[in-house]
Amino acid sequence: MMFSLIGVGAVVVVVFIVFIVTGLKVETDKGEKDVIKNVYIYLVLFATLMMTIGGSVGAFMAVADIVSPVPYYQTFEEFKRFDSEKPRTGIETDEKVNLTEEELKQQYDAMVLMEKERQVNRAKNNLIKSFGWIIIPLPVFVYFQRRLVNKDI
Repeated sequence: MMFSLIGVGAVVVVVFIVFIVTGLKVETDKGEKDVIKNVYIYLVLFATLMMTIGGSVGAFMAVADIVSPVPYYQTFEEFKRFDSEKPRTGIETDEKVNLTEEELKQQYDAMVLMEKERQVNRAKNNLIKSFGWIIIPLPVFVYFQRRLVNKDI
């Protein structure tokens, strides 16, 4: 995650430098103020577009996790073996409690269902966060895009 942020930051810096260099070469007679404004507008457009694209990818991944959550990784046989290794004692007595195969299966099914619900809830949370990465920068992108179109006319 950190490396991807560093990579995106490096790309933004490189694009910013390219915009400045090309802007200075092309528009030297228009004035420095216009060049800086254009570079700023294009930089804001680029940054907001990348944020919107990243939010869209995150939303798609969250929807995929909601529709098809990752199956639970522990099999019933592993659960049964793990459960038989740990000692169980009664609440009021110190005697060992042995669960039947059916009771173990019920506990396992409940645990699998809880894990699936937890994954779906986590995916819903990520979906809401991803919509924030779409909804917040999108109006900024549209605003600056309209300013750019009106400037060219």
